[in-house]
Amino acid sequence: MDKTSKQYLEDFKSYLLVEKNFSKHTVKAYYSDILGYLLWLCDVCCTEVNFSKVRDYLHFIQKFDYKKTTIARKIASIRTFYKFLYRERLIEINPSLNLNTPKRPKSLPKFLTTEEMEKILNGIKIDTPAGFRNRAILELLWASGMRVSELSGLNFGSLNLENNEITVFGKGAKERIVLVSDRAKTYLQRYLDTARSLVAKGFRLEQITESTPVFINNTGYRLQDKTIRNVINDVVNSIELPKKVTPHMFRHSFATRLIENGADLRVVQELLGHASISNTQIYTHVSTQRLKQVYNEAHPRA
Repeated sequence: MDKTSKQYLEDFKSYLLVEKNFSKHTVKAYYSDILGYLLWLCDVCCTEVNFSKVRDYLHFIQKFDYKKTTIARKIASIRTFYKFLYRERLIEINPSLNLNTPKRPKSLPKFLTTEEMEKILNGIKIDTPAGFRNRAILELLWASGMRVSELSGLNFGSLNLENNEITVFGKGAKERIVLVSDRAKTYLQRYLDTARSLVAKGFRLEQITESTPVFINNTGYRLQDKTIRNVINDVVNSIELPKKVTPHMFRHSFATRLIENGADLRVVQELLGHASISNTQIYTHVSTQRLKQVYNEAHPRA
């Protein structure tokens, strides 16, 4: 790989993390995509290529039978990379401007019914500090629709429980307010008042400031996304729910319930932190599909 290109790749990674505030998963994917592209370029510097060369690379990766979503992401990675180089005035012409992105197949988001959600929440054993913390976490995911990364990133300065509000920082460092139900607020407050100090028993906790993490692990450090995923997997297995459940399904379920109960699409967009209304509109299709299912099951002439 060209040494200059390698340095630009590291600069690009820092740009994604610090300025764009992309999630670690997105940064890892983009970094891997560009690394593969630069390895293909071999000793040719990334600033010395034209549109034809970039298109040749896209033809090259077609032979690996990637999914359309993967190809689309690789193209997005290259576009973002060259946009960064152009912004830094390292290139005069952006060779990725006219790249065509394959249409992504539209798949409806998977969600949980209210009954399934309650079964999961009630299946969490709350007889330990960590168990009570886990119940507060899942109640909060269900009540607010926040992303799991947003929840694990919560600090005490984010909380305004008196008004049932929490400030979260979403994709691209965008700040928004999410609302919390009284039930979720009760579990969260009880966790903060009693269980939190006992989760890391034997470890000295830092003095609480606005930047102190809300949810901690058994050593007193910030709880990671992976732990929350494991909590969900454990409870789903324990209640033998015949469904693969992810933290994002809590978000999908939150949005679906709001749409089904007549919430304005713009309000749901704001609560979810979607940059585009088109990302929120998919939940109207889910709601319509659910209506058809109920109709077919309940109407005698369906």
